[in-house]
Amino acid sequence: MRDLKQIVKAYDVRGVVPDQWDEDLARAFGAAFVEVTEATSIVVGHDMRPSSPGLARAFAEGAAGCGADVVEIGLCSTDQLYFASGKLDLPGAMFTASHNPAQYNGIKLCRSGAAPVGQGTGLDRIRELVEGWTAADGTVAVPLHPGESGTISRQDLLQAYADHLLGLVDLGSVRRLKVVVDAGNGMGGHTVPTVFDGLPIDLVPMYFELDGTFPNHEANPLDPRNLVDLQARVKETGADIGLAFDGDADRCFVVDERGEPVSPSAITALVAVRELARARAGGEQQPTVIHNLITSWTVPEVVREHGGTPVRTRVGHSFIKQEMARTDAVFGGEHSAHYYFRDFWRADTGMLAALHVLAALGEQQGTLSALVAEYERYAASGEINSTVQDQAGRTAAVRAAYADLPGTTVDELDGLTVSGADWWFNLRPSNTEPLLRLNVEARSATTMEKLRDEVLALVRG
Repeated sequence: MRDLKQIVKAYDVRGVVPDQWDEDLARAFGAAFVEVTEATSIVVGHDMRPSSPGLARAFAEGAAGCGADVVEIGLCSTDQLYFASGKLDLPGAMFTASHNPAQYNGIKLCRSGAAPVGQGTGLDRIRELVEGWTAADGTVAVPLHPGESGTISRQDLLQAYADHLLGLVDLGSVRRLKVVVDAGNGMGGHTVPTVFDGLPIDLVPMYFELDGTFPNHEANPLDPRNLVDLQARVKETGADIGLAFDGDADRCFVVDERGEPVSPSAITALVAVRELARARAGGEQQPTVIHNLITSWTVPEVVREHGGTPVRTRVGHSFIKQEMARTDAVFGGEHSAHYYFRDFWRADTGMLAALHVLAALGEQQGTLSALVAEYERYAASGEINSTVQDQAGRTAAVRAAYADLPGTTVDELDGLTVSGADWWFNLRPSNTEPLLRLNVEARSATTMEKLRDEVLALVRG
C-alpha cells in the first residue's frame, strides 16, 4: 500500500509519478476534494509536465463522478488558477510540482476565492478519505454516486487573467524598457506573451518553449546556478531588467541591469511602497503589510516609513494568507519570492509583482540598481541548508550559545530567531526533509559572515 503521508505535504500534494502516485490516485483525490469542500462546481488547471494533462483529467473525472461540474482551463500558471478560482468563485486544483524535477508532479488546492487548502484546512481529511479508498495492493476504489455525475467543460481564461493584472498596475505611461525573461521552459512561457502584449516592452525571451523535462536548467530561480543564463543575457543585450519565473510561474526573481540578483526582500519593500500609496490614496489610514520572519529588517522599516503597519508571520503561504485575511492587509511578501495581493484574492502572483517592478522602473529614468538601493540596507546570508538528523538537538545547542548573551532577544514563532542590536538569525527545520535552514542578517558584511560561520559550526557539529 502506498504511503500517502509521503506525498501529502503541509500545503499540497507532491511526489514522483508513477512510483508514488498516478491517475488512479488523482481520480480519488478529485472525489475526495469534492467531498471535503462540498463543492457543486470546481475549476482545474495544469502545467506543462508530461504527466499533468492525464492527472488533471483523472482528477476532473473523480470530481465529476461525485456530482461536481468541472471547468477545465487547461495549461496555466498557478496564479492563473488562483485567478480562475477567484473570478469564478469556485474551489480549484492546480496540477504542478513547481520547481521540482520532471519526474515529480503534485496538486495545489484552494477553496472558492483562492482560499488555501492545507493541513488543518481540509488536506488532512482529503488524505484520510483517499487512504480509506485504497486497498492493500494499491488499487483505488472510489465510491460510486449513481445518477449524480457532473459535467466537464472547457474555458480559456488566459486573456481575462492578463486583463485583470493589467487593471491593477498602470503601465500606460512608462518609458520603453528592454526586458529579458527566463521562463525556464515553464508556464511563464505561456503567460508572459499574453500579459506583456501591447506594453512598452522590448521582450527578450529565454526558454519559452513549454517542456516539463526542463532541458536547459531547473525551473528553480532560488538556486543561483539557474540564474546564470539570465544574468549573461541581460548584460549581453544591455537590458534594463531580467525576470526569472519558476516552473509554475507563481514566483518571480529579478536581476538588475548589471546582471546582479535583486533580493526578494527588496522587491517586497518596493512593491509595499506602491501598494501602501494606492491604499492610502483610497482613504486607508494605516494599511497593513505582511512579511515573513526571514525577510530583511528593511521591510518593516520601509513599511513604517510609508505610513503602513508591518505584521510579521511564519514562513509559508497558508500563514501569510491567514494573516492577510485577519488584518485585511493590502500586500504580503516572503523572502522566497512569493508575493500576495489583496486585490488578487490574497493569493500569490509573481506576475503582478513583476508588473509593479516594471512600472516603478519605467516611471523614472534611473537604473534598477539605483532604484532598489534604498531597499537593500543590510548584509544578508541568504538561506543556507544543512543536512541534520537531530534537528531539535542542534537547534537547542544554538539556542544555548546565544540566548543568554547580553542584549539578545529570542522568539520561537517559526524555529529559533535570535536578535541582537546589529544582527539577527533564524534557524528553522524543514517540514519535509532532514534539513535546518539558516538565515542571517547584520548591519555589516563582516558581522554577518562571522555570525553565519559561528552558527553553521554549531549546526553542523
